[in-house]
Order: sequence, then C-alpha cells, then structure tokens
Amino acid sequence: MTQNVLILPGDGIGPEIVTEAVKVLETAKQKFNLDIELDNALVGGSAYDEFGTPLPEVTMQKAEKADAILLGAVGGPKWDELEDRDLRPEKGLLGLRSGLELFGNLRPAILYPQLADASSLKPEVVSGLDILIVRELTGGIYFGKPRGIRTIEGGPKDGEREGYNTYVYSESEIRRIAKVAFESAQKRGKKLCSVDKANVLEVTVLWREIMNEVAKDYPDVELSHMYVDNAAMQLVRAPKQFDVMVTGNMFGDILSDAAAMLTGSIGMLPSASLDKNNKGMYEPCHGSAPDIAGQGIANPLATILSAAMMLRYSLNESAAADAIEKAVSDVLDQGLRTADIYSDGMSKVSTAEMGAAVVAALENLSA
Repeated sequence: MTQNVLILPGDGIGPEIVTEAVKVLETAKQKFNLDIELDNALVGGSAYDEFGTPLPEVTMQKAEKADAILLGAVGGPKWDELEDRDLRPEKGLLGLRSGLELFGNLRPAILYPQLADASSLKPEVVSGLDILIVRELTGGIYFGKPRGIRTIEGGPKDGEREGYNTYVYSESEIRRIAKVAFESAQKRGKKLCSVDKANVLEVTVLWREIMNEVAKDYPDVELSHMYVDNAAMQLVRAPKQFDVMVTGNMFGDILSDAAAMLTGSIGMLPSASLDKNNKGMYEPCHGSAPDIAGQGIANPLATILSAAMMLRYSLNESAAADAIEKAVSDVLDQGLRTADIYSDGMSKVSTAEMGAAVVAALENLSA
C-alpha cells in the first residue's frame, strides 16, 4: 500500500536542506522499491506570506492524511515584528504538533567518530557519545494557559506590564511520554534518566511520582532522577554517563540543543516527533538559520538523517534507513565537510555538493 509523505520546506535554509533530503529519498525509493509518494505544502513564514496564516487549512488537511511528514525549519526576522503572535511562523509548527498530537520528541545526540575533533569538548569526553533525549512536546509551559502580557492594577507595581505563563502537566501526559522513554531505553542500554526540578516546581514533583510509578512496568530499565541544572552541568562534564533522558517540553528544548553541540554541530542531528501510533513529523534539530539562507553553505545532513528516521519509525523501511545512515558515514569518511563541521585537511563543500555526495554513496551501496 502506498505511503504518503508530506514535504514542508519551511523558511530560511529549510528549502535548501529539504531539497537535498528529497533527492536522497528519491534515490532510496528507486533503490529499495519503496511504495511512497511525496507531496508538498507551506508552513511557517512562507505560508503566512502566501495565505496570511502560518498554518493554512490545506497544509493541515494534507498533514492529517499523510503517513509521515518531513519538515525543514520555520521562522526568521522577517516575521518577528508581527504584532499578532498567532501569525508568527513558530505558531504553525506548534499547531502541527498539537493538532496531530505529536507528543513524543526523539532527539538523538550521536557523535560520528569522523567528527570527534569538531566538538568543543576533549575527544576523550565525547568519543563514542550516543544519547537519546525524549522530550514531551505538546504540554508544559509552551502550551499552558493562562498566558499573556497584562498591566498590573494596584499595589506598588501599579501600571507595570507583567508577562506570565503557566507550567502544567496532567498525569496522562506524563504517563504517555514515560512509556515512550522506557520503551526506547529497553531498545538501547536500559538506562533512563528523568530530568525535572522537583525541588522547586510542584508540576515536576508530580512528574517524578509518575515516572516512579511507570518504572514498575519496566523492571529491566534502571531509572534515575536528576535536577535540570545538574543535568545541564553533567552533559558538559561527563555526557557518556547518559543513555536515554526524558524530560518536559522546556527543559527538553534546552538540554537537547546543549547535547547537540557536544557532537560538534547541531547541523548533524535529526529528530522525530511521534503520535501514539508512530506517525511522525521529522525535522533537523537546528533552526531556520536565516543569516546563511540562500548562500548554499547549510549542512543538509541532519535533514537527510531525519528522512532516515522517518523511514525507520513511521514507514517501517529499516533497510533503506540503514543505507542512508551508512551513506552519510561514508561521505564523512571521504573527508567532505560543510562549513559548520569543517576542519583543516578536510574538503569544504556546499549544501548541494554534500547532498549529491550522499546520493552517490547511497547508489554505490549494495542493496
């Protein structure tokens, strides 16, 4: 049965990196006789420019029908001054996540051995790094209500403006992300570290309680707990102590970016956002990088690796996923580097040249 993939290039470098990932997907489709069809739609700033909204109805309809979604990135300074925050590009991304109930965000932080020197940490600290961060994606302070900016009336701060957000998680939201995290740990090193701030925030007191309860269903997984400030420090001090980490939306946003830089470049890291049935949206961990958009220097490898994750998790095409990941490794073995991962002695290549190299490496692999 044909599986439908929706391509959302987005903004900034999004169209450039997605173009290369699509070339790789098309090559995998031919090489492995994949029964997939690709469709396209707009989201983010490009959608606002065309339709006056960052998430047009036609995009949402296509997303709901798709078996998987490949996204580039959204946002940029062009739209930062929109007075109505609901019209900003990021609202399109949040709308997709919430509307499709993509609550489970998987962010691997893997250091390719070829890039050990690209990390800002000593090679002995990061060599062999392989962490999976499981981030709850549709709850927490990013979605909690009430929220907004108001003017204080009365008291010593009368007339001052005040911003406020609400950090809230329900028991069911915590349980379902815990299940994803424990099952992920079972497939890896059977170690799970839950990150919270239970010494200060009541919402994470509940988080910790639920994690302990769910742990009883997974006796083969070793569960530990860590406060988020200590977790940030430990990621820099001794990152290889972690296997799988699970945390809420805001903490996960921050820690996954920190973990990404341990690998040398956030331009190398893919991510998956899954619903309860493993339908997912796949995107690189980096943003839209508008400062380098259109220059042909963006690293497409995170997006290509996101396509591989898509094939594995949502489309059940693990052989094709393995082949793409092998092709990326082979290209790095060849010494090809985009600017963000370049080091002396390597060959600096453009976005398109890197994509073409992965296509060639994929074609040369025995199916």
